[in-house]
Amino acid sequence: HGMTIGEYAQMINGEKWLPGSLQCDLEVIPCLNYTHSTPYTLPIPPSPNLRSDRAIRLYPSLCLLEATSITVGRGTVAPFERFGHPDFPETGFEFTPKSSYGAKSPKFEGAVCKGYNLSAPKEGETQTFTLSYLKMAYAHLHLKMFDGQDKFFNVLAGNNMLISQIKKELSEEEIRASWEPALTNYKTAIRPKYVLYPE
Repeated sequence: HGMTIGEYAQMINGEKWLPGSLQCDLEVIPCLNYTHSTPYTLPIPPSPNLRSDRAIRLYPSLCLLEATSITVGRGTVAPFERFGHPDFPETGFEFTPKSSYGAKSPKFEGAVCKGYNLSAPKEGETQTFTLSYLKMAYAHLHLKMFDGQDKFFNVLAGNNMLISQIKKELSEEEIRASWEPALTNYKTAIRPKYVLYPE
């Protein structure tokens, strides 16, 4: 949503998104000297599987793979900084998930997974949300990737449209185009009413 928790709370309240259009008595105290572009590193990992700024930035793109047969590196030294599957073709990168703190029974425990190491950003990468990893995985496994988990995937995606688009092998550009005009309406008509800080 591109907002702080306080801004988001104001939006939920202001748009009456609580059950029964309930609104609460809400006061948000703004931070001094903050902008939406101010860098911030979490002093404590929010999860044992989100151990770095890199993993946190990759999480929105990789979390959808959790509802597939793909592993996102739980049970390795860098969860959410890699993904793979034992049946991927040779990629030049391998990892083997093992039981560990935060991943007692990781997917493909003890099996060698061929995949992709995302720990080092590529030149020019902006680290924003991308569907490229999801599409790469589907290109390798096709329907075997979802393995009967369509319902879980749709819960994470918010609807059943994305899984259909992936199965039809639409481009990322085509998929993103389908998010309009709702996304534009959010960015121009809804979000600006609640933003407290400059971009």
